[in-house]
Formats: sequence, structure tokens, C-alpha cells
Amino acid sequence: MVVCADTSFLYSLYGHDANSAQARLMGNALKVPLAFTPLHRHELRNAFRLAVFRKVMTLARCQAVLAEVEADAKAGVLLESPVAWAEVYARAEALSAAHTQALGTRGFDVLHVAAAMALGAKDFLTFDIRQKALAVKAGLKVKP
Repeated sequence: MVVCADTSFLYSLYGHDANSAQARLMGNALKVPLAFTPLHRHELRNAFRLAVFRKVMTLARCQAVLAEVEADAKAGVLLESPVAWAEVYARAEALSAAHTQALGTRGFDVLHVAAAMALGAKDFLTFDIRQKALAVKAGLKVKP
């Protein structure tokens, strides 16, 4: 079974925000590792660096969180999941054409859902309302 999360979930899981407690409870309850694509790695690392810029996280905390993410990737808590990018982009274009005008989804959100589909995920974790709506339209079981 493949479980995918978007960056909002991963940020809450590793960082500190209003959803962190719920993300940690859900993360601890998982029986399988979370898929971790190159897109996740890039967007999550950038989100923590952006938190430093916005002064909601110290540089030292950012570095510690980035190290924790990498340690979890090496340990298999986050499962390194390469994807066929041509397939992901094709799925993303189809999802965008079918749903973005109605849902207002952003490009990275569409890519995360498309990557989850390409990986064969059935479950998708997100705190983003628009991305949740898109994932449901794509046939994924979405939590929370």
C-alpha cells in the first residue's frame, strides 16, 4: 500500500503549526512509510527555508528539521519514491484541465495529486482544502 502526503501535511509533521499535533498523531499511526518523491523533498525543504525568511523559524531549527527529514528518508520512514515525470505531468495536465477552474488548485498541488496517482496511492494526506477536493475528484481517499 502506498500512502502519499502533500507538503502541507509534511510541513506540519516536521515543523510546528496549527496542524502539527494532528499530523504527528496520524504519522505515528501509519503502518507503512510515506512516499517521498523528489517533488516532496524540494518543496518541503524550500518551505522550511521560507519559514526562516518569514522569521517563523530560526536557521538552527530549520537545519535541524532538514536533517530530521533526511534521517527519516534514510531510515525508510519516508520512502524514496522516484516517479515517471512524463506520466506525472500528463496526469497533472488532465487533472488541471478537468478541475482547476472549478477548484482553484495551484500547480504544485496538482503535481502532488498526479504523483500520488502515478505511484498507485490510495490514501492521500493533506491539510489543504483545495488539494483535498482535487484528490477526492481523482479518486483518492483523503485524510484528515
